[in-house]
Order: sequence, then C-alpha cells, then structure tokens
Amino acid sequence: MRPIERFAPNLNSLAGESTLVYQEKAREVAARGVKVINFGIGQPDVPTPAVAREEAKLALDQGFTGYTSALGLEELRQAVADDLKERLGSDVRKEEVIITPGAKMSLFLAFAAFVAPGDEVLLFDPAFYSYAEVARLLGARPTYAKMRRESGKGFSIDLEDVQSKLSPKTKMIVLNNPSNPTAALLDKKEVEGLAQIAKERGILLLSDEIYDHFIYEGEMASSLDDSSWRDYVIYVNGFSKTFSMTGWRLGYVVADSSVIKKMGTLAANTYTCPNSFAQRGALGAFRAKGEVQQMVDLFKRRRDVIYGELSSLKGVSLDKPRATFYAFLEVTQVLKTTGWSAKQFSIKLIEEKGVVTIPGDVFPENVGRNYVRLSFALAEDKIREGTKRIAEFVRESLG
Repeated sequence: MRPIERFAPNLNSLAGESTLVYQEKAREVAARGVKVINFGIGQPDVPTPAVAREEAKLALDQGFTGYTSALGLEELRQAVADDLKERLGSDVRKEEVIITPGAKMSLFLAFAAFVAPGDEVLLFDPAFYSYAEVARLLGARPTYAKMRRESGKGFSIDLEDVQSKLSPKTKMIVLNNPSNPTAALLDKKEVEGLAQIAKERGILLLSDEIYDHFIYEGEMASSLDDSSWRDYVIYVNGFSKTFSMTGWRLGYVVADSSVIKKMGTLAANTYTCPNSFAQRGALGAFRAKGEVQQMVDLFKRRRDVIYGELSSLKGVSLDKPRATFYAFLEVTQVLKTTGWSAKQFSIKLIEEKGVVTIPGDVFPENVGRNYVRLSFALAEDKIREGTKRIAEFVRESLG
C-alpha cells in the first residue's frame, strides 16, 4: 500500500454525507431530460435577507477582509446574546458565545472539546447523521435511545429508554429539537426530563436547536430555559436555516465562558476564525426578523400542502409536521410488498418518477428504516407535482 493511502483508522470509519448520493442520481436523471422534483435538499429556497447581503457587500467595499478574533466579532457575539435574551429570556453574555464556520463546526468543537476515545455519546434514533460520524472520528461510540411514534401525533422521546441506555462511559447526550428528520417538536416536559437526567447523571447535554424558528404548532422548549444551563448544556444554533444563509457558513455555540475559551483555542488551531465579511452580513440579518416570519409563514403553508397531498394516500402514513421543513413519510407497506429497502425505494423513485427523497436509514440507527424524508423547502407547484408522482409510484408499487 502506498503511504498516501494509509488513512487514519477513524477517518476510514466515516460514511461521508450520504445524502449526496441521491443528488448525484437526480443529476443523472435530469441529464436524460426529466424534470426533477427535489425533496432532498435541506435548505430554505428563499433569498438571504437583503439587509444581510448589503452589509456583507459594504464590509467588502470597506476592505473588511482580514482575520477576526477566533471567537468571532464581539458585536456579533453580543447580537446573538441579545437575540437569545429577547426570544428565550435567557441571560447569555457575549463571553458565552463563539461564532463558527457553520453549525457543523459548532458540533465538531463541542465534540472535540469533551469526547475522548472510549467514551459513549447517546443519540436519539433517528438523528441527523453527522452526530454519529463525528463521535466515531474522535474514537467514541455512538449509542441510541429510540424515539417513539404515536400515529397522528408524531415522534417523542422515551425518558425511561434514555435512562436504560446510559452507562458509566456516557459522556454526552445529543438532542436535536426541533428534530431532523422526524419534524418532532419536543414539549417542555420532555426537555425538562432530559435535562434532569443529564444533571443527575453528570452528563453533558449538547442541544442542537438550529430549526427553532420553524415551528407551526406548539411552543419551543429550549435547553437554555433551565437557569442552571451553564453547568451542563452546550447549545448550538446558526444562521443557515433561520436567515436562509446556508452557503455563508455561520453557526454559533453558547456555553459556560470557560468552555468558550477552550473552543476559542481549538478554533485558533484549526480554522483560525470565521469569515469576516460574512459575520458582518449576519449582523444585518438580525434586522430582518420580519422577513424571517414571512418565510416561516410560507413554509407553514407548504407544510399544509404536502400533508394534505400525502396524508390520505393509501399505503403510506404521515404525521403532520409540527416543526422544521421536513415530512417523515412511513412507507412500510410498500417496502413489505416489494421487498425493497428505504434506499431502494428512494433510488427507484428518482429513476422512475424523477422525485428525490432521502431514505430514513441515512439517519441512524434503526427507527428510520421504513421511512423517507421529504424537504418541503420548495415552491407549492413543485410540491403538488412531486406528491402527485409519489402517489403514482406508490400505487404502481402496491399493484
């Protein structure tokens, strides 16, 4: 073997961003002249607010293109703290905020700061795939507590199952609320119960709340609602979803100031600092809250369309998404009839109907295997056309 091929063992364990497989398959189908309807992409399709774009352009025109602090711009860290105080009533200070090149880097910093080889990280099944991948990269072992589904009400967490899956090696519990891919919004009792478990067991709670603005029913219960959050919470959020700034790559972590200092050291030794002019744009984004609400209202209407089109379709099952911009469609009957896996379902749906979905087994570990995820971050006419093709595909598959 050539030296250049001797990769680190933990790197070889990573699966990569497997959702991209389905985007590539969609490009192949589109090249044949098929109009592809893409429910696979998890990003808002509306433009970044004009005020954010103008602020970034102004920063460029002013030559604001050098390094910033590894922690990010002080004024942006303060703006994050002010926003959390306004929205959640939290007492976050700017010293407790670090700006990162995207929320994925926020997650990486949180894992790298605490997780060591041999540790266990408790995830919920199903979960965003990066959590398990980063844990493995750092030599830790992901374990899983199953989310449970009650038809008509959607997914929730089982606190007793959480307790049973913890061990002396458990270093961290990772919570994603609202949840990708299930579109679940956990209630206050669930979040408080999980917080209590973490505190009693002396375990960190990493709370990824990146979809916290996309709520259609119910109220957001944040990990920062607990006045003792500094003792055990690492809070992750970002600008990608809320302000439709996915390509700007800006996220942030909130934690005790001692943690933020350590993360600043990690940042300085890895990526140096976040993008300077993108941060200035993010400062402007906080002045676009009216546009954010318009986007959420738009996505709620789209949610109603996709639910209306698929919830009555025989052979599948869909709970009304309470949050995020995803619908988690159960296709058990189709899989049993055809003998397919969810992955095969998604690939055949692209090949035969030009519709992209993401199979639930992308989101480890077992619960999602009878599901596919659809993003409704696309125009209503495309949602209607795409769901029409899905209905045809399901009927044809069931005979």
